[in-house]
Amino acid sequence: MTDATSGSWTTNGPSSATPGAVTLTDLLRVPMHRLRLVGAAALVGLLAALGYVLLVPAALTANAVVAVRPVVTDAFTPSGAGADRAVNMNVESGIATGTEVVQRLANAAGGDPRDIRGALEVEVPTGGQILRFSYQAREAQRAVQGANLAAQTYLDVRRTMYEQQRAEMLRSYDVSITKVAAQQAALQKRASATKDPAAGNAVVAELAGINNQLTQLNSARTEIAAVDVNPGWVTQAAEKSLVASAGHRPLYLVAGLLGGALIGIVLAYAWESTDRRVRSVADGRDATGLPLLGTVRRPAFRGSPRAVDADVRYVAMAVAERVRQPARVALVSAREDATALTAGLAVALAADGRDVFVADDSGRTERLRATVLADRGRLPIDPSRPLVPKPRPAGSPPAAAAGEAAAPRRPSPHPAAARPSTDADATLTLPRVSSARPENGRVVDPDEVSVGVGSVRFGTWRQGADHGLVLFNAPPAESDERGVAVARQGSAVVVVERDRTRQSDLRRLVERLRAAGVTPLGFVLTRNGRA
Repeated sequence: MTDATSGSWTTNGPSSATPGAVTLTDLLRVPMHRLRLVGAAALVGLLAALGYVLLVPAALTANAVVAVRPVVTDAFTPSGAGADRAVNMNVESGIATGTEVVQRLANAAGGDPRDIRGALEVEVPTGGQILRFSYQAREAQRAVQGANLAAQTYLDVRRTMYEQQRAEMLRSYDVSITKVAAQQAALQKRASATKDPAAGNAVVAELAGINNQLTQLNSARTEIAAVDVNPGWVTQAAEKSLVASAGHRPLYLVAGLLGGALIGIVLAYAWESTDRRVRSVADGRDATGLPLLGTVRRPAFRGSPRAVDADVRYVAMAVAERVRQPARVALVSAREDATALTAGLAVALAADGRDVFVADDSGRTERLRATVLADRGRLPIDPSRPLVPKPRPAGSPPAAAAGEAAAPRRPSPHPAAARPSTDADATLTLPRVSSARPENGRVVDPDEVSVGVGSVRFGTWRQGADHGLVLFNAPPAESDERGVAVARQGSAVVVVERDRTRQSDLRRLVERLRAAGVTPLGFVLTRNGRA
């Protein structure tokens, strides 16, 4: 594979001028990326709810039922089909929770009227003349006493109101009867004193009307006095055996968990608004304005990293398309470590027959070597090993014989034309044996790793000055400027780590490169963990 000339790639990649529709996935992306924060907030909410359930005693509820009856003149008269309309239950419910009832309960129980009002609840079933008094307390005995006292207090208050109304009506009738009786006495005196028969007949007729009116008033007063002002009865008194726990305590745990998760989601959006990370190719392209060289995905299963290796090879082809040897390519990043991607690109470029020199000035040479060896073992096809053995020429010795003839002779401990020394303390001089072993028909340098038909060498930036293709494993640009300085002598590839690289750091890095006169080839989007 030969190096192609650099194509006409623009520094500004395709920008999405028209914003796309926001989907449910876009809304869930931020909480998913801030999953630790959401989980921590949900855990705090769950612990708070659990502490409330364990430390705060449960509230107990006692219920008492009162049947409300209308006040009628004849208690034995059937009420008919509209019995539920005989009494306005909304008014009765207001009286049951009114100030007078609450004040009497506060005086009897010795508590704050506001607490009494919060603990007392009155329910009115639809279409019935029933009031259900519910009273909450920390103790069962107090809850029972509160419910029964509330029901009886309501009946007492309502009875007092009816009695006052009856007394007012009876007083009105008594006044009217007194006036009519005075008129009757006056007419009787006139009748006895009148001598004229005609005048006497008129007085007698008027006296008959007064007597009739007095009779009606006395009859109406008798009916009012006979009215039963009983407002109702307690049909079900509160008992300890009927006391139930107020509310469902396990629901507090669910509410605490969901509430904490909701708070965590809000905090995740707030944090994301202040600390924007690169989440996709579009974010990287908007932050850098550079073309995409490729994406290197994280393998779904650690046992099968072939998808990642294939992505690295695609990135290597994109880099090779844009450079011409001799080339100096610096892999720069904002705060991340690009060692794994540098080693992967070196293996992918060397597998096609290039001699790649990997330079590093930050003490990561051994990591680069180990990663290159690991990536070399996962090459899908090794061009250095032919699949079919070459035919042997006619008349050539067998492989075993040739191997015996080519076997090197062990060096003698005695130099040629020298006699053995008889001195026991004499020092023997052994010839130096080279540690380089032939591989693929050539001698391999100790600092060189053969990859396919190419090779990868390691060293510092100064040591790679005479090599045709140099990959510089630059340190993070936020703390070290050597990556930008090396990129001035060649080109640069910006390494962006998804979900980790901040957009502000990435913009600052690209601005520094352009301010230094460097035109980056593009950017590579990687995932967390391995490149």
